[in-house]
Amino acid sequence: MLSTLSGLSMNARLPSPLQQLTDPLLERAGVTLRLKRDDLIHPDVPGNKWRKLLPNLRAAHAAGHRRLLTFGGAYSHHLTATAAAARAAGLASVGLVRGDELADRPRNPALAAAERDGMELVFLSRADYRGTLEALDAPATRHRLAQRFGPAHVVPEGGSNALAARGSAATVAELAAQTAPNGLDERDVLCCPVGSGGTLAGIAAALPPGARALGVAVLRGGQGYLESRVNALHRAGWSGATFPRWEIDHDHHGGGYGRIPPELAALTDRFERDHGIRLERRYVAKTLACLHHRARRGDFPPGTRLTLVVTGPPSASD
Repeated sequence: MLSTLSGLSMNARLPSPLQQLTDPLLERAGVTLRLKRDDLIHPDVPGNKWRKLLPNLRAAHAAGHRRLLTFGGAYSHHLTATAAAARAAGLASVGLVRGDELADRPRNPALAAAERDGMELVFLSRADYRGTLEALDAPATRHRLAQRFGPAHVVPEGGSNALAARGSAATVAELAAQTAPNGLDERDVLCCPVGSGGTLAGIAAALPPGARALGVAVLRGGQGYLESRVNALHRAGWSGATFPRWEIDHDHHGGGYGRIPPELAALTDRFERDHGIRLERRYVAKTLACLHHRARRGDFPPGTRLTLVVTGPPSASD
């Protein structure tokens, strides 16, 4: 497996490119915008999925596991990426999918891709899915999963565990090197979408003095829960430490996970016309919409340098 992991890493584009953009709305507010193009890291395991999954693949190898087991909804990019990463690393994979009503339906593109990469999909009722996740760290739950599926390295929903958060922290080190000799300081705000919290946790933990992190929730009704999730990832990944200078915006979810309101679709179309870049809509475009709104509102002092981490590429439906 070490050789397959090396081969997987060889196909990664690291550091991911940093792209300066001219955005008229932000410029009027005295704010500049850069894109950290993590969507270009890997053809099969792109974006933050690469940063979060590679440490888990290494941990699976170290523990002697030959299988990954993880969780996701019907349109989960995490399931698709995990299946591709596991196949490339020579591992089997199992995906527990929320919604047993989906078992007999035609596979959507995300689930079909996961199956093509060898993932065994197991559909759970929403109650069983929620109950399993809530007790995932309990020994009885791990024993039950191992009895049913065999020994496996278990990765939580969205891929966000302490290993994933520490993998995501590398984003900041790359960015600091790419902006040398001045690096990052109090003018910098690093921005990313927040689904399960791992990417924001890693970025916030690695910030240099003065710099800040802004996460944009893509889930409706996550106030408090997502903040507690990020704090828990910090404590687990950094020996009980917590970190300041980060926040989560809960006002730009666009109506909830997977929702793409007309104004968000218009924003991505306009952005593509202006810059030649098609943004992923369910996560990344919501973050850009938040930055535009906050800039219009005057939340960013003139001279602020925003860096938007493009956590994944657009899907076929984008």
